[in-house]
Amino acid sequence: MSRRCELTGKGVQSGNNVSHANNKTRRRFLPNLNEVTLISDLLGRSVRVRVSAHGLKSVDHNGGLDQYLLKVGDDLLSARMVKLKRQIAKRRDATATAAVAA
Repeated sequence: MSRRCELTGKGVQSGNNVSHANNKTRRRFLPNLNEVTLISDLLGRSVRVRVSAHGLKSVDHNGGLDQYLLKVGDDLLSARMVKLKRQIAKRRDATATAAVAA
């Protein structure tokens, strides 16, 4: 399992530890990833996602998983989240068509 956020694409960064004597050794900055269960309102089911703290904050800011996925571009999302985004868009279009017909 890669150390990459499924919603924002945030991953491992690299840099240096710098000592008092100005010696530099390579190090890794790991993203703050958490396993969370997010609920899709349109699909009516929960989704288990490995997401960064920043990604979780973004989901809350946008009003939930469905709104976040529909707003963000596919290039940031994992393949699993792109598939979920397509399911959500399809369900949203079907409910909008049914509302217009009624």
